Amino acid sequence: MQPSLSTDAVSSQHSSPFARVSLAAYLFLILYASWYPFTGWQANNWAALPDVIQQWPRYWSGFDTTINVVGYIPFGILIVFALYPLVTRWWAALLATLGGIMVSATAEVVQYFLPSRVTSLLDFLTNASGAILGAILGALLTPLILEKGRLQLLRKQWTYRESSREFLVLALWTMAQIYPQAYLFGLGQILPIISQSLSEMLGTDIDISNFLLQGFEPSADEYLMSEAIITACSCTGALLICLSILNRNAPKSVLATLLLLGALVIKSLASALLFKPEYAFAWLTPGARGGLLISIIMLYGFSFAPAHVQKRLALVLLTISLIVLNLVSDNPYFAATMQTWVQGKFLNFNGAAQFLSVFWPFLGIWALLRKPASS
Repeated sequence: MQPSLSTDAVSSQHSSPFARVSLAAYLFLILYASWYPFTGWQANNWAALPDVIQQWPRYWSGFDTTINVVGYIPFGILIVFALYPLVTRWWAALLATLGGIMVSATAEVVQYFLPSRVTSLLDFLTNASGAILGAILGALLTPLILEKGRLQLLRKQWTYRESSREFLVLALWTMAQIYPQAYLFGLGQILPIISQSLSEMLGTDIDISNFLLQGFEPSADEYLMSEAIITACSCTGALLICLSILNRNAPKSVLATLLLLGALVIKSLASALLFKPEYAFAWLTPGARGGLLISIIMLYGFSFAPAHVQKRLALVLLTISLIVLNLVSDNPYFAATMQTWVQGKFLNFNGAAQFLSVFWPFLGIWALLRKPASS
């Protein structure tokens, strides 16, 4: 078995930019989740590190252990896909296994210097196991997905151009729904975080949103209207990114609907797991229902527009959603719901989920500011 393909074989096959961009993003999320919240760094005794690493945790749950395994499976798969076609699939699986072990080990060692995190041998073993499973799955899926080029063929048939970045941004949009949000699809609430940081830095209470609104408190009807605007603009903006990269041959309505349903399913599952099962559809408030209806109407009208117009509309709508979301204070009902959050579940991924929730609109705007697609 040779560790790499011949020159002729490599030249006849194509790499997957989507896999490589996704791998970089997923690695960032893994490290962000492992080291969040990045505060209280301490230069502990290095001599005690080997003993700490070998200790088995006193308290652990099957749920968190399963999440640790599942979380590293996509990482292993993406490494194999990213190495294609420069490295044959089983050599790529070996490199993916070693890479997953190294990343997991690095994450656990760094956690030793964070008082809010716990260095755990169990976490290392479960993460490494997930990477191994992912590497094997990646090697098994390579012939079906990459070597036969089915995904590349569909992408050429359905899109105007190479759209790996847009696909990644849309995939991250669905995952960003995991973190609890005050409003449905209310991604990008960054002013409260900035206000909190300034308050801690200056030792005084600072509320930028309240300062900009000059103490204005919205009524119940204004809360309802604000939620509808946030939901409609954010949802329409995200789905317009999807529509803008699809050509006439693509089943646009089906793909956009699947994307929306995927985001709502993830939202419901996360709500049930993080809070209580009866909260699975707590996000379906009157304002959210109105926003979804408005979004469907707007999408029907905008679906006939050229791709470059759809991108401009998406840019405007995401900006409107960002502005309204950061100016309107949190819904009191949402604040009460947050008190029932089961913090133990998804604990290792809360930081990454929050990061996606806050910064996704900026990723979306970045994707939209790229050179317009030619129709």
